[in-house]
Amino acid sequence: MVQNFIWGIDLGGTKIEGIVLRSPKAEDVVARLRIDTEAEKGYEHILQQISRLCDQLAAVVGQRPTQIGIGTPGSISPATGLMRNSNTVCLNGKPLHKDLETLLQIPVFIANDANCFALAEAVLGAVPEHLSHFESVFGVIMGTGVGGGIVVGTPAGEAFLLNGKQGICGEWGHNFLDESGGKCYCGKIGCVETILSGTGLQHYYAQISGKQDKLKNIYKRYQQGADPHAKATIERLIHFFGKAIANIVNILDPDAIVLGGGVGNIQELYTLGLLEAKQYIFNPTPELLLLPPKLGDSAGVFGAAMLAYTNNKG
Repeated sequence: MVQNFIWGIDLGGTKIEGIVLRSPKAEDVVARLRIDTEAEKGYEHILQQISRLCDQLAAVVGQRPTQIGIGTPGSISPATGLMRNSNTVCLNGKPLHKDLETLLQIPVFIANDANCFALAEAVLGAVPEHLSHFESVFGVIMGTGVGGGIVVGTPAGEAFLLNGKQGICGEWGHNFLDESGGKCYCGKIGCVETILSGTGLQHYYAQISGKQDKLKNIYKRYQQGADPHAKATIERLIHFFGKAIANIVNILDPDAIVLGGGVGNIQELYTLGLLEAKQYIFNPTPELLLLPPKLGDSAGVFGAAMLAYTNNKG
């Protein structure tokens, strides 16, 4: 008997991970495998690696997928159908969606890594542990860069991603925050990403201290209270995080916000950052549910699987 399994693939810069679920539950994994991306061998090789991983998963579960969700670095332009903004640069300008559907001969659903994170945590991860239903959830990745995704819930308990006309829905990292962030790689000045990303925080610390260091070490010294430059860096993060996340609340008013990525591990965001945000929320008694992620590094592949499940095509 053919099982209606749920398939997902997380396409990373160094690894491609695939998962097959028996049901939309994080604990119901039938198969899970990883292979190297080998991006240095080019676009066509990445396509073949994805196909190879599908073959390996099919050998484990005894059947091929009827549809699949794939999380990618970067996103597909709705206007051109081509990949853009991927740090796996050989993907940029390529018709990845079309080529994968041609290669795999099944419907393929694609979203960027931040959207997959948001969907996974809303459906399988942190949010169900706190809420029985939701109208909207905002998922944030604050790591090397800053990204975001918006998941909408229905009265029937279904959930789906908002993509937007231009495919940029939830791209919080490129809202303007403050000119002090300097120039962003996107060409604009003072994006959220320039201030709240791990890269931005390390750059700020280097500016004021004259020393290069990793964020985890800066944060450790902040906790120890022995480094005034570390204190200034983390306090600046907390201040601008509050301002930036309050903008999301004022526009979207989500039921929950899940904070992922390395910067999201800074515990003061859930306490001092929350208090800072409430100063800027348009509500005399502001409410904001900030949650740490539950799925960790697995969010990408689970989110990819949920792309296929929530599109319900097969």
